Amino acid sequence: MRKAINFFRSYYEVAKELNDKDRLAFYDALLNKQFENIEPNLNGMSKFAYLSQKHSIDAQIKGYFDKTKDVKFNPIQDPCQGGSVGGSVEGSIGGTQAPSVQEKEKEEVQDVISFSKRKSDFLNWFNNQKKINTGKEGTFKKLSKQTENNLKQVLEVNYSAINLCKAFKNMCKNKWVIENNQITPNHFLRIDNLEKYMNEDNSNDNVYIPNQVLN
Repeated sequence: MRKAINFFRSYYEVAKELNDKDRLAFYDALLNKQFENIEPNLNGMSKFAYLSQKHSIDAQIKGYFDKTKDVKFNPIQDPCQGGSVGGSVEGSIGGTQAPSVQEKEKEEVQDVISFSKRKSDFLNWFNNQKKINTGKEGTFKKLSKQTENNLKQVLEVNYSAINLCKAFKNMCKNKWVIENNQITPNHFLRIDNLEKYMNEDNSNDNVYIPNQVLN
């Protein structure tokens, strides 16, 4: 039974920017995952906040398993599944059975489904951010292939929700962006643009980090 976890500052910083309902949902999901290895079922801003910290959360789960070998927290193998014991078997390496073609295909399908959900969450967040920052409805429902690739890069970097909201705010104030109607996922998700907007000095301007739920 897991008795303690490390609570990172990044969890706190993200939670501060959520409303009470989303903050509670985020904390519940975080603790259920850390102590029980229960995958969360979140929506809206609480889900986006959790995804922004998922890399750290998963790393903690793996670290705990590596130390304790607690099967409940095994990030790789389902404890209900059997495995080979002892010497080599056909199609195995070092006595461990190699993944079958079907297993590899299943993993690929799961990766596609996972990214599809995260893409949908991003589009909902983007459309709500546009409405909050400009007063205009966001109507984006699809991403181009190139923009999807850019989103994958952004997810891999694991930017915090705070920095993403800050970048969106700064993008909406940019004169060129306004004149050229470029408040778009394509423009926002380019890594060079995103980091530029994150690093812009807004010390004399209050950056509004919205609490609204992303419906």
